[in-house]
Amino acid sequence: MNHYIPSNPHALITGGGTGIGLAIAKELKSSGAKVTVCGRNLSRLQEVSEVHGFIPLEMDVTSESSVKQATKEAEEISGIINIHVANAGIAEGLDFAEMDFGFWRKIMSTNLDGAYLSIKYSLASMTQSNWGRIIAISSVAGLRGLKGASAYTASKHALIGLVRGISEEYLYSGITANAICPGYVETPLVDRNVEKMAESLKISPEEARQKLSRLNRNKKMLKPEEVAKTVKWLCSKGSNNINGQVIPIAGGQV
Repeated sequence: MNHYIPSNPHALITGGGTGIGLAIAKELKSSGAKVTVCGRNLSRLQEVSEVHGFIPLEMDVTSESSVKQATKEAEEISGIINIHVANAGIAEGLDFAEMDFGFWRKIMSTNLDGAYLSIKYSLASMTQSNWGRIIAISSVAGLRGLKGASAYTASKHALIGLVRGISEEYLYSGITANAICPGYVETPLVDRNVEKMAESLKISPEEARQKLSRLNRNKKMLKPEEVAKTVKWLCSKGSNNINGQVIPIAGGQV
């Protein structure tokens, strides 16, 4: 069977109101896609959608009923979902000995369960066509351990495993599944981590930012647009055989 890219594919992006998710939404919209941005902060989604022409829908990825309802609405408004970007996530750290089960579940419910649920319901739509793209935004923490963030590290490793499993199950369908693993990116999430680091280490925010930047191999913060352009490439012609892959964006070997 031939697997053709739809002329105006419908992309659903979780966590699409800020940072990497917003950059991806803008990039896919500029390439001709119909874009649905989802998240818990509906007012923020509406604000960016007014500017960029997205469809904003409230979705809590930790709630199956919320994911199911929002995905159904997205399909009713813009048609079959062809591209799903599982971007919603939280990045918080605690030393393993200090971490209780509540904190563990908090991380897993968003970063792993949320990806599972949002992909699951988009896939049910996607399989009505013969072309689809599932792209999970993991992290370099999905490729190596991150000190003081074992729950986050585990969630991002598991996300890669989920993508690889899906890629095998849908191998001949025209649907591919891949993961992108960014290093530290200039986003509001990193800004919050900078503030926390500065406070805990008693250093200036600029010093904290430099410390995080040095964790990328090229010693520079990444831009959300770099991740967005990789997503666009995975949704473009010539990407049919990129499947079950993990693509680091970290300024060098991880």
